[in-house]
Amino acid sequence: MRRLRLPSDPRLVVGPATADDAAVWRLDNGMALVQTVDFFTPIVDDPYLFGQIAAANSLSDIYAMGAKPLLALNIVAFPLCSLGVDVLAAILQGGADKVAEAGAVVAGGHSVDDPEPKYGLAVTGMAAADRVLANAGARPGDALVLTKPLGTGILATAARAEMFLAGVAAAEASMAALNRAAAEVMAGFSVHACTDITGFGFLGHAREMAAASGVSLEIQSQAVPLLPEAAEAAAMGLVPAGAYANREFLQGAVFFAPEVPENLRDLLFDPQTSGGLLLAVDETAAADLVAALRAAGVAAAAIVGRVSGQGKGEISVR
Repeated sequence: MRRLRLPSDPRLVVGPATADDAAVWRLDNGMALVQTVDFFTPIVDDPYLFGQIAAANSLSDIYAMGAKPLLALNIVAFPLCSLGVDVLAAILQGGADKVAEAGAVVAGGHSVDDPEPKYGLAVTGMAAADRVLANAGARPGDALVLTKPLGTGILATAARAEMFLAGVAAAEASMAALNRAAAEVMAGFSVHACTDITGFGFLGHAREMAAASGVSLEIQSQAVPLLPEAAEAAAMGLVPAGAYANREFLQGAVFFAPEVPENLRDLLFDPQTSGGLLLAVDETAAADLVAALRAAGVAAAAIVGRVSGQGKGEISVR
């Protein structure tokens, strides 16, 4: 995007400048449109579950902006002749059911023939313009709260090896779960910044938040929630290539204390699918926010660090 000459418009509240989760367009009535798009190749074998996970992942960007999803359009690339219409129908039904769970509507979409299946959604949401959240806005002294456990990429790798099946099942349930409850709870608290954790991993998206906000972060690694068996799978080396790419990209920005074990470092770089929300919230409200999240069924919610001061996006992990 940096190479493109893009037109500017004062109504574009959030655009590509801060690598945020969605675009935000201010309307004349004090409201704002929030739009996002995401799709990917299957991460599980079951087509219905794949549709659910892909939809939850796409909807998550809307929740991360503090918005309510309204409308979704399917994005489909599919080899109909080799996989058949029943598989495609199951994927689309999984997506439609998850969108309905979010209180939104699938209104159509677009498909192309492709030897490698891909599915996702373009989603439109709405929020009061003065209530939109962004990944910029974190303040020194804020607490950092994470709402889902890490480890989906590592456990997807374990699934291909037919290992750690209990952890794999937990990962599938986590990926299919909406961030709706977390978004509804955070609306009642003084959240200053928000992002969701997806392909760039926990540290990649935390870095985006820190850089966009002009701050530095301190992460308490032992406080970060993990999926069952994820640490064991990482210790065995079941780490996807994306984790190593994330680690390389973040060289010079992330600094580990010597005592942080290697498998935990891998988990912090692990690319997530349909991960949780990372919130920067006033430190005086953080404990109450976590308690409210857990009461609403967001069982893994935890304070995982703090905004340590002004900076250029540096992250220290202890």
